[in-house]
Amino acid sequence: MNPKIDFIESELENLRDTLKSHSLYKNLHSLEDIQVFMENHVFAVWDFMSLLKGLQIDLTTVSTPWVPRENSKLARFINEITVAEESDFDKDGVVKSHFEMYLDAMEEVGADTSKITYFLKQLSVLKSVEESLESTTIIASVKEFVSFTFKIINTKETHKIAAAFTFGREDVIPDMFIKIIEEAATNQDQKYDSFTYYLKRHIELDGDEHGPLSLQMISELCGNDTQKWDEVLDVAKESLSVRIHLWSGIEEELKRHKQALV
Repeated sequence: MNPKIDFIESELENLRDTLKSHSLYKNLHSLEDIQVFMENHVFAVWDFMSLLKGLQIDLTTVSTPWVPRENSKLARFINEITVAEESDFDKDGVVKSHFEMYLDAMEEVGADTSKITYFLKQLSVLKSVEESLESTTIIASVKEFVSFTFKIINTKETHKIAAAFTFGREDVIPDMFIKIIEEAATNQDQKYDSFTYYLKRHIELDGDEHGPLSLQMISELCGNDTQKWDEVLDVAKESLSVRIHLWSGIEEELKRHKQALV
């Protein structure tokens, strides 16, 4: 492992521990809890694809005329992740994107997909993420999370996008999703087959394959550039902080729903 990666990982340890031990997980028991969680988390599932596409644009050739890129290894890595994210096999062997799998899982548990659907329709008309977010009725922490993602994408700086992708997503997803599965599984009366498949698939891909490769990507993008390494650490910390804030926002939304039922 690159010693600079080791340093970043050590600097992120407290934030990762906070995320892993977040009290949100303890509140995911009932079907209604899972519904509320998914209705908000789906926006993070969606905006992950734009992080990935930002890297694909920078590290591969996605226009004509085609020209070779300097680092074929990074191009292969990003293309492999794109294949898995855009055209994986769902639990029934049907080819779908992970976002579509998530929507299927929402439908299975009776979660409301109208907000994410409305947002995407607005996006196709307005062409602006910020305007589409403002016109969609979602909690503030979801808007802030997606806004942060696109703030990083709009820097057009590949190492920063890679930092958000690696340390804010690929490197922490296994920990987060394992906790969700553990807590949701305590309710034996409910079955979340599609949701559980989605979570386990990400744990498998990100823990065994994508996570380690994304760390190599960071090393290659930063090389011996001290400023880039510093910026990667800053973005990594921000990425984890905004995820913790998202989890706290969803937890508050869960409490509001429960209070409304009393």
